[in-house]
Amino acid sequence: MSAANLPLAASPTGTALASPWTVKLVGMEPRLRLRLTIGAVVLLAVAVLAVIFARQPDWRVLYANLGDKDGGLVIAQLATMNIPYKYAEGGGAVLVPADKVHDVRLRLASQGLPKGAVQGFELMENNRFGMTQFQEKLSFQRGLEGELTRSIQALASVQTARVHLALPNQNGFFREQQKPSASVLLSLYPGRALERGQVAGIVHLVASSVPELATTAVSVLDDSGKLLSGTGEAGGQGDGQQLQYVAQLEQQYARRIMDLLEPVVGRQNVKAQVTADVDFSQTEATSEEHKPNLAAEASAVRSQQTVETTGAGAAGGAAASGVPGAPSNQPPGPSSAPVNGSAAPLTPAGAGAATAGTATRLPGKRESTTNYEVDKTVKTTRGATAQVRRLNAAVVLNFQTVADAQGKTSANALPPEQIEQITALVREAIGFNRERGDSVRLMNAPFQVDTSPVADVPVWKRPETLDLARGLAWPLGLVLIGMIVLFGMVRPGLKAMASAKPAALPATGSQFNAVVADPNERPGLPSPLGGPDALPAPSQEVPEQARLEGARQMARNNPVAVANIVKTWVNGDAAGA
Repeated sequence: MSAANLPLAASPTGTALASPWTVKLVGMEPRLRLRLTIGAVVLLAVAVLAVIFARQPDWRVLYANLGDKDGGLVIAQLATMNIPYKYAEGGGAVLVPADKVHDVRLRLASQGLPKGAVQGFELMENNRFGMTQFQEKLSFQRGLEGELTRSIQALASVQTARVHLALPNQNGFFREQQKPSASVLLSLYPGRALERGQVAGIVHLVASSVPELATTAVSVLDDSGKLLSGTGEAGGQGDGQQLQYVAQLEQQYARRIMDLLEPVVGRQNVKAQVTADVDFSQTEATSEEHKPNLAAEASAVRSQQTVETTGAGAAGGAAASGVPGAPSNQPPGPSSAPVNGSAAPLTPAGAGAATAGTATRLPGKRESTTNYEVDKTVKTTRGATAQVRRLNAAVVLNFQTVADAQGKTSANALPPEQIEQITALVREAIGFNRERGDSVRLMNAPFQVDTSPVADVPVWKRPETLDLARGLAWPLGLVLIGMIVLFGMVRPGLKAMASAKPAALPATGSQFNAVVADPNERPGLPSPLGGPDALPAPSQEVPEQARLEGARQMARNNPVAVANIVKTWVNGDAAGA
């Protein structure tokens, strides 16, 4: 047979049609080949998921507690800006990637979003042409309310606030003008409360920001409807403040006792309670006192009056005489008394000479009245607003733990001397007053230890453990699945493919390798060319392995001849068929 009848794959210049891995894969069992293919696909999917989860951004809160309207506007704007977002649990917050939080907030703020944000006097910047006086006044009121809301929300305990101002219209009649008023609604952070001074500060802040607004016209409420700026009426805010004052006073006294006794008996070995009876009534008393009269020299003269009457006589002047009429009723003459000396009595004109030497002297009268200042003391006493009327203190001490020589501990009662000393310390700590009716009771007894088992929450049920597990679930799950697929499906398939016998594809110089490697028995034929490469004649003495080795050697040395032989066999079988 000529060489022209050889197939193209058997020509010396032919090349291999597949790689060794492909040849090994084709030569594997179908079951192992399917497992290897499925494992490779699953492993590739796990790798893709791991890359996707690794590239997911870290989400941060953009806005929280948004209304439905503001939330819809923000979401629509985020979609327009092509920024990814998602909702928190319950839709209470909008989340965006952490590296874009500040950028998105600034961009949304430039567009006035969210609209629920507090706006102040910047509302006055958007006044349009043709705005009426009522609209202008309303914008000013809204701006003032917004500015007050911002100021109140700056407090550490205030989460949100709303301010409502009632500004009446002013007219030209002064007596008919109404005073403004204000209301403030506060929403505090959980676990926080406003002190009395802080509420008063809010009231004065609002009152000082509005002209003619009195502090009594400002009402402050919390989100539960409780009035914080009460005026102190009975049964109202005043009673609550009194109860709070009593509680603080009792805690202060109990803290004094604890601070004094804990270094002596131990931190967990003393309990103290104090009850205070406080009187909040206000009393006012006025008293007036008069001291006994003092001596005239030591007394202060208030007023003095002296009345003196002198009678007329022979030496002093004449008595009225003569015929009544015009002569006797004449006015007295001019005075002739000297500058120094006693004045002469007044007599009618012409009567002195007629009666001289004939008149008699009458007796005189003198009265003197002196008023002295009376000692007087006026006292006005006002009682204190909160006065402690009585204090009752109760103290319990634990038994003293004593260790013996063998190291065993036992609880023993405190000695009476030590109990008396501790009682004296408690009395000094609270300012004991026997006249006021104060009492101190001290008891020494063993403390009962709670032996009930504490419900220990397992580690896997703790909140922090659950949060950590949720965060690591996907990464660890992907890694676990990848390892299972790798060691359970891919690795056995690779081992099987590495140990499988290669199935040769048609190639020059190697087409007959698969045939000669077949363990089936082939008839031994003499080579038509003869020579040393001829097949040995089959005989009973030649072993099967020796014949196979000879066939392989001939195929390696003269593959063209072997190929022609196989071609002859195939053609002969086809013709016979």
